[in-house]
Amino acid sequence: MGKIRLTTAQALIKFLNQQYIHVDGKEFPFVEGIFSVFGHGNVLGIGQALEQDAGHLKVIQGKNEQGMALAAIAYSKQMLRQKIYAVTTSVGPGSANLATAAATALANNIPVLFLPGDTFASRQPDPVLQQVEQEYSLAVTTNDALKPVSRYWDRITRPEQLMSSLIRAFEVMTDQGKAGPATICLSQDVEGEAFDYDEKFFEKRVHYLDRKAPVERELKGAAELIKASENPLILVGGGAKYSGAREILIALSEKHNIPLVETQAGKATVESTFKK
Repeated sequence: MGKIRLTTAQALIKFLNQQYIHVDGKEFPFVEGIFSVFGHGNVLGIGQALEQDAGHLKVIQGKNEQGMALAAIAYSKQMLRQKIYAVTTSVGPGSANLATAAATALANNIPVLFLPGDTFASRQPDPVLQQVEQEYSLAVTTNDALKPVSRYWDRITRPEQLMSSLIRAFEVMTDQGKAGPATICLSQDVEGEAFDYDEKFFEKRVHYLDRKAPVERELKGAAELIKASENPLILVGGGAKYSGAREILIALSEKHNIPLVETQAGKATVESTFKK
């Protein structure tokens, strides 16, 4: 197996360019681009890698980390979770600004990739500018605040750790039932460290979003409940939105005269209409 020598940040960008989604016979890139506020912790790693070769990734520089993250969430939702933006920030307050957005993505099962910079893995120098300083552990950084609001969380302290971490992060983000934010914290010295990565790691990866067909028991049970109901109601949730169920919901509602109501996640699945 061949090897390719890249920095950790270069390997990250190269990997992101090779992630594809397959939905209903169509295949397209999963990662559209990266929102960024560059500062200490990411400018000389991810920033340099993007300048050298961003591939097809669009790079959008923001002014506020929370705003970028919320924009990435909105994009992912609008694209029915079939395309995402990554978000990269500097160490400290930059990554802290992701917390509210990460919680929003987690609560709504929205896939988004957070790539905050982190303190030096070597712990030289110490302390880092705007580093959280806890007396009980030098391993604690601002990014630990993102653990409870991430579906997947990891910290990269060696270049080779990137391989397993990225694979697991994309498994989470493309899981239709448990999709959510993935956070990979990048130690700022490790971002610039070179490593001989296996070429196979950078081969095109296709993530399949397959439709799960209901079993006969589920169909019969639903039909029986509808028939037994005096005033049936169709509750349209996020699953209906992300599966593109608009046309079949309209047809079902009109044919059987069953009204539709939406959850917050299901809003805009079917447009609202008013008939006099």
